[in-house]
Amino acid sequence: MSITVTRKTLRSSSAGPGRSFSSHSYTAGPGARMSAAAAFGAYGGRYGAALPRAAGAGGSIAAVSVNRSLLAPLNLEIDPDIQRVRKEEKEQIKSLNNKFASFIDKVRFLEQQNKMLETKWQLLQQQQAPAAAARGGAAALLDAFAAALRRQLDALAQDKLRLDAELGSMQGLVEEFRSKYEEEINQRTEKENEFVLLKKDVDEAYMSKVELESRLESLTDEINFLRQLYQEELRELQARISDTSVVLSMDNSRSLDLDGIIAEVKAQYEDIARRSRAEAESMYQVKYEELKTTAGKQGDDLRSTRSEINELNRLIQRIHTEIEALKNQRAGLEAAVAEAEERGELALKDARAKLGELESALQKAKADLARQLREYQELMNVKLALDIEIATYRKLLEGEESRWDPRVLRDAGSALLSCTGCPVKTGRIAGN
Repeated sequence: MSITVTRKTLRSSSAGPGRSFSSHSYTAGPGARMSAAAAFGAYGGRYGAALPRAAGAGGSIAAVSVNRSLLAPLNLEIDPDIQRVRKEEKEQIKSLNNKFASFIDKVRFLEQQNKMLETKWQLLQQQQAPAAAARGGAAALLDAFAAALRRQLDALAQDKLRLDAELGSMQGLVEEFRSKYEEEINQRTEKENEFVLLKKDVDEAYMSKVELESRLESLTDEINFLRQLYQEELRELQARISDTSVVLSMDNSRSLDLDGIIAEVKAQYEDIARRSRAEAESMYQVKYEELKTTAGKQGDDLRSTRSEINELNRLIQRIHTEIEALKNQRAGLEAAVAEAEERGELALKDARAKLGELESALQKAKADLARQLREYQELMNVKLALDIEIATYRKLLEGEESRWDPRVLRDAGSALLSCTGCPVKTGRIAGN
């Protein structure tokens, strides 16, 4: 029986300095064959059991396929097709070496990815530190600005309440002055009506006075006329009496008391004239006194009415002035209230707009923070998966290195050489 020992040694820079990975193959005579997979099954059972666990822990590591035929026990019978077996073993060793090289490249690539992710993570942490500080400062500034806007809004609300109270009081004063003005207008109307009535009475009294004066003049004229008539009649009577006396003087047969008769008639006429004059004068005097009293009374009433009207006019003018002043004050207060309400509305709209902008900025910052946290979590998950995969590959490489330790090879060689009558042929394969 012949045994061929094949060994290939590879060095990987990514595995660290001083580390070497070896691949060995043993070939015996016909029926006696041992490959790297068989040796792995015989001496690497502990690593083979740990490999699925490591792969399951990583989650992202592809499962390692194992050829079950290579795990079969050694058949120490002599194989007639030793050349074919050697060629197959060489091909298997090449494929295993290629897989191992690809594993090493993948480990190197994963380490580079891990370093790149660590660099990104450090950059993100460096960017998040000032961003968090800026967000903290922006949040404090936002809170201070919102508090200032709330204080300004409260002050505007208090000013509005105060102005509303002042407007209510001013409206009450305006209503009170309006009621007083209406009362004064009503009193003025009543006084004007009374004045019209008094004027009518005065006019009637004046007309009565004029009528009485005309009657007095007519009576005076009548009295004068009667007096003149009386004088003329008296003169005629005296003339007649004188003529009669002349006649009587001639007629001595009759003795008449003409002087007595004339005196009596004269006395009667004088009495009648005196009574008429006295009655006319007394009546005129009475009427004159009545008219004078009425005129004086009406003149006093007229003067008092005129004074009251003047006082009412002055009061009305003063009330008009006060009403105009109150109207101007009310217009000023309404303008101030409207301006304050407009300023308050503008300030409130500005505050709401700024608050909306700050809230949108805060929401955007929160969204950015959540996105960065998600990216950070994804990077951490990727980093964890890469760490697990790197650790798995490192364990795989360490297990492969420990499996091909010279002491293990010596033990395997002594086990194979213990076969009696089996010549052993040892060779080295250098290269693929």
